[in-house]
Amino acid sequence: MRKYHFKNCNGLQMNAITELQKLLQFTISSDGICVELENTESGLAVDSTAEGYKIKFSSLHTLFRGIFLLYAKGDKKDLHIKQECSFKDFGIMLDISRNAVLKTETIKDIVLHLALLGYNSLQLYTEDTLEVENEEYFGYMRGALTGEEIKEIDDYCKLFGIELIPCIQTLAHLNQITRYERYDKIIDYGDILLVGEERTYELLENIFKTASKHFTSRNINIGMDEAHMVGLGKYLDKNGYKNRFDVMLEHLNKVLELCDKYDFKPRMWSDMFFRLVSGGDYYNTEIDGEIQGLFDKIPKEVKLIYWDYYSLDSSRYENNLKLHKKISDNVGFAGGAWKWTGFAPDNLFSIKTGEQSMKACKNVGTDSFLLTCWGDNGAEASVYSILPSIYYYAEEAYSDQFEKDSFLALTGIDFDDFMKLDLPNRIIEPSDYDRNNASKFLLYNDLLIGTFDSLVFDTIDEAYEKNAMELKEICKADRYGYLFDTLYKLCDVLSLKAKLGVDLKAAYDKNDREMLLEIKDAILPRLINKLESFYESFFYQWHKENKSFGFEVQVVRLGGLKNRMEYVQKRIDQYLRGEISKIEELEVPRKPFNYFETVDYNKIIYNLWSVIVTPSVI
Repeated sequence: MRKYHFKNCNGLQMNAITELQKLLQFTISSDGICVELENTESGLAVDSTAEGYKIKFSSLHTLFRGIFLLYAKGDKKDLHIKQECSFKDFGIMLDISRNAVLKTETIKDIVLHLALLGYNSLQLYTEDTLEVENEEYFGYMRGALTGEEIKEIDDYCKLFGIELIPCIQTLAHLNQITRYERYDKIIDYGDILLVGEERTYELLENIFKTASKHFTSRNINIGMDEAHMVGLGKYLDKNGYKNRFDVMLEHLNKVLELCDKYDFKPRMWSDMFFRLVSGGDYYNTEIDGEIQGLFDKIPKEVKLIYWDYYSLDSSRYENNLKLHKKISDNVGFAGGAWKWTGFAPDNLFSIKTGEQSMKACKNVGTDSFLLTCWGDNGAEASVYSILPSIYYYAEEAYSDQFEKDSFLALTGIDFDDFMKLDLPNRIIEPSDYDRNNASKFLLYNDLLIGTFDSLVFDTIDEAYEKNAMELKEICKADRYGYLFDTLYKLCDVLSLKAKLGVDLKAAYDKNDREMLLEIKDAILPRLINKLESFYESFFYQWHKENKSFGFEVQVVRLGGLKNRMEYVQKRIDQYLRGEISKIEELEVPRKPFNYFETVDYNKIIYNLWSVIVTPSVI
């Protein structure tokens, strides 16, 4: 283990450096390698000196990135590194609203990773997962963060020069509170708040008051994205039809009054302004004179965040950033680390989109870059599964050349090996880096109904066996081995299950009673054992990282999957014994998967459990 002696280091810096030892294997000692610290006006530099090394840093986060680079290079004798972040505000957003509310210690551990990589902000995305004063059912039984937890995280972030920014919703995406009549009354349509209603702004003021009390940052993300039906529900009934752009502005101005009251500088997702003038399109809007006149009404104090995680064409990002610049000089960009389509991440696609979006942001001169880490439909994927993406974006922000070697020093696992967490969805060679979430829709694809059976190919079981073995080889890794264990066992389940529905239907159609008996007595019991093993690993992963709230959903889903397998066993048994003359679901001729127009395996993202598992109503 290496020993360092930090020269010209004050007490607060030393407190933070001491925390870094939780991730990096070094000790602090007066007889260690001399590392002189020196302030500089911008960026960071790490250089060899006669005594040891010198780190020049312009901020706390550049200091800690400098220490990481020194450590990762293995005390190279002739070391000369000079870097500067391309963005004034460079952060990530953690979604804690899709059932997986990260434990405080998990968030603090992520902060350590961010500090070493040079990020300077962290947003916590809370819809209702925030305890709010005077709103006792807001976030009830959802694992909502308490004020004490936020303060603890906030203090820890400040230790590393990282700004903890509240990221709330003030218009849409509040569907979890609609179950309570007290909130349903102020819902316009779906999950969208009722604009102009006094109780709406009472709720929002309570949220702002809470955020103001517990977050020290005076920046806030007020959300307001994807409110597609705003003004078309209760608002329409009460007020008649009004120009929906004006309805958005009416609400925004009310929210800005609260920002001003609680001394917050607002930022918001920009999509609704574009959607409302272009028939719902966000990414291909043409701004003519009439539209420009509407856009001129948008208050200039709001930072508009253009979010896009889908394109492999830098010109699309660049063109849309330029469109935003026509509206305001106060513009930021948000890309995405894909962890929101099931149990496995898609780091490859995250990196390929990041390569293009980073290029565009640098060309246009955008000074704010946010990496979003959403958790749609249950947040099954671990927050650590996207560490390769988080690392890559930091490399791109600070350097023109991506070097993956230092990733080993951060995680103890080679970068290319960590990327194998993508394997559950990499069962055929990708074309143009398109993405799919096959591991989720094949896991929940019903054995009797077979919605996705037409997507199953002959060698899919072999593909999953191969991927399972590759993941199994990394399960013993000290710190993150459990991530690989979970996804190894997922692939192990799919090596048996992915093709089983097809084989079952074929055996039934041929009246192959011997094969049906084997499925009932041998294959399904093995599959149930594999599923139970996967469940235990996933149980460990979830409870290691998250509060227990929200896992009940996974219990229902995976427990239901097991029960359905037992049901299939029973129905086959009844059929073979002659107790029933047919298995009704297997009598229906199979039609190809056609929920989407595309049948390209690499392009199918089907993420909602409720519509994967059955065509019936849940």
